[in-house]
Amino acid sequence: MKMRWYETTEVSQMLQKEVAEQSIKASHELQVTQNKDQIIEGFGGCFNELGWIALNHLSEEDKEKVITDLFDSEEGASFNFCRMPIGASDYAERWYSHNETPGDYAMAHFSIERDHLYLIPYIKAAKKHVPDLKLFASPWSPPTWMKQPPVYNYGRLVMEEENLKAYCTYFIKFLEAYQAEGIPIKQLHFQNETFADQKFPSCLWSGEQIRTFVGGYLGPALKEAKTDTELWIGTLNGPEQMKFMPTGEIVIDLFDDYVDHILFDENVRKYIKGIGYQWAGREAIQRTRESYPEIGLMQTENECGDGKNTWTYARYVFNLMRHYLRNGVSSYTYWNMVLEPGGVSTWGWHQNALITVDPVLKKAIYNPEYYVMKHFSAFVKEGAYRLEVTGPWSGSAVAFENPDGAIVVVAANNVCYDRDMMLAVKGEQLSLSLKGHSFNTFVLEG
Repeated sequence: MKMRWYETTEVSQMLQKEVAEQSIKASHELQVTQNKDQIIEGFGGCFNELGWIALNHLSEEDKEKVITDLFDSEEGASFNFCRMPIGASDYAERWYSHNETPGDYAMAHFSIERDHLYLIPYIKAAKKHVPDLKLFASPWSPPTWMKQPPVYNYGRLVMEEENLKAYCTYFIKFLEAYQAEGIPIKQLHFQNETFADQKFPSCLWSGEQIRTFVGGYLGPALKEAKTDTELWIGTLNGPEQMKFMPTGEIVIDLFDDYVDHILFDENVRKYIKGIGYQWAGREAIQRTRESYPEIGLMQTENECGDGKNTWTYARYVFNLMRHYLRNGVSSYTYWNMVLEPGGVSTWGWHQNALITVDPVLKKAIYNPEYYVMKHFSAFVKEGAYRLEVTGPWSGSAVAFENPDGAIVVVAANNVCYDRDMMLAVKGEQLSLSLKGHSFNTFVLEG
């Protein structure tokens, strides 16, 4: 069996290592079994306005190189499954929705005109490398006039029939408008972060409100529209801190009060293709997999740090990816692919990005998390099965079998010193030495 080995440390990235006869005899094993689990659909990031603004500081040649390094399947990270906002995200240049005409329940004034400034060019640049790029879309807030209070941040959707039907029309017009641009939307997640009561675009939903809207309005409307777009419950972030009554009773539980509350209703369940989790949603994914093994799962927004893009945080992100993949997600989505230094949002906080564009030096800087993503996305192909692994190294590794039969193992040495690994695959054993604090991808063929 031939093997290729790619290694990233804090000082070197994607170094292809020679795999030679080695004298070490590793006692700690990573056994790759033939037990197949979920099918992988892909990896990617989110298209946001500030990302395209950052990219436009570069020359056309350098901008194309960044796009290539993110999306190209031969030279880049091979991203194929990405996210986009419906209206403004917190990384939009300013607040907007696709219809801010109060009382326009027929959505006569619906328009995606603004998206031609930033989002559509960004997506079409990626589609040059990935013509069948898959997208899922979610709003951060409904149009302000549909909410109480009528503001883009905080508040809730007004749960009146005329308003709920109009919001369904809003979504259908969005899907149709993007289809007309040659950009089909694979999945609709009808609210970003149902728990986010924030100063940025946001909207709170209870589990009961979701059940009412999906079962009575949005599910039937999408069915009547004969759209191919899947309806997902997402993106579920979970409360950042559990809230307790004086008695110690939990007020909100993401699984019990949302997922289980929604999916036990068969009238709702029939419309739902899957659940999208992010941030504190990681705590509910295992229970969801155990309870609903037939339903799709995905990770919808990587936790995004403080804009410093450190090596230490990249190690944390590796473990996040392992957690989600080992608990059944079919896709993993980073947040901002490209930002300016510091990753400052329009609403004033700092977050990490895969690539930083310095607007003064007109230079792209590749951050550690780019390489964490690439260790998975460049080698694990669409249609791969995740394989179960066992042994002392299994807490730091994930394995896959690609459609062509190649085995891909992604492993991190999460301690500060070099450690030996006995990699056991299909009856063969390879003794390897992994550098301290390193990410490694092994591709075994034949």
